[in-house]
Amino acid sequence: MSIDKQTSREPAQDRRNVAGGQAHDVRYEAEKMGVSKDEVRDAVKSEGNRRKKVEDKLGG
Repeated sequence: MSIDKQTSREPAQDRRNVAGGQAHDVRYEAEKMGVSKDEVRDAVKSEGNRRKKVEDKLGG
């Protein structure tokens, strides 16, 4: 039985994005930016899932 290895690049790539469909990602970003979860989801829909763009849209 083989164990799938995760490369060192995968976690960093994951942190660069906000997964709008993942409750924990949306909640984290909402708390971090001081906005509602709906505002985060709207920002992801309009700006894409890149964390920098989402945070810029949310005023960060």
